[in-house]
Amino acid sequence: MDRIEIVEGDITEQTVDAIVNAANNQLILGSGVAGAIKRKGGPAIQAECDRIGPIEIGEAAITTGGNLKAKWVIHAASMGLGIPTTSESLKASTIASLEIARERKLSSIAFPALGTGVAGFSFGECAEIMIGEAKRFLDANEYPRRVIFCLWGEEAFGIFKEVLGSWSEK
Repeated sequence: MDRIEIVEGDITEQTVDAIVNAANNQLILGSGVAGAIKRKGGPAIQAECDRIGPIEIGEAAITTGGNLKAKWVIHAASMGLGIPTTSESLKASTIASLEIARERKLSSIAFPALGTGVAGFSFGECAEIMIGEAKRFLDANEYPRRVIFCLWGEEAFGIFKEVLGSWSEK
């Protein structure tokens, strides 16, 4: 578990190789995490998304980080426009994001709590799925070397911290 960290803050300010966007499968950067990435990263990110998208729900795609500190943005499509995040789509999009990081040999990647914003997925179930998948992936792969869960707000931070602690005891 030493390769997994939980931090509270703004994912767009993380100094990592890639940040993960809580994306819809059309790769339209709207509100929440995607909106923050669009505002701070600049138009290059949406332009690349327009060339790539749409993708299947549960998949992920990578674009430039534009003006962000992170060189890359991995767009994890745990939902579609009008289609909510499910346990299966959350698991699949988390794994797809980690696979991109492994393939590109990215040392560090920061995830938000995928699907918990506009998609309405619960923080507790999200934390269980994402931390579990990250742990299994890191146990089997050299890259990414570090996974950060960057949470917005005390509630999400506390829940992810608690879940990580319970995984550490397993």
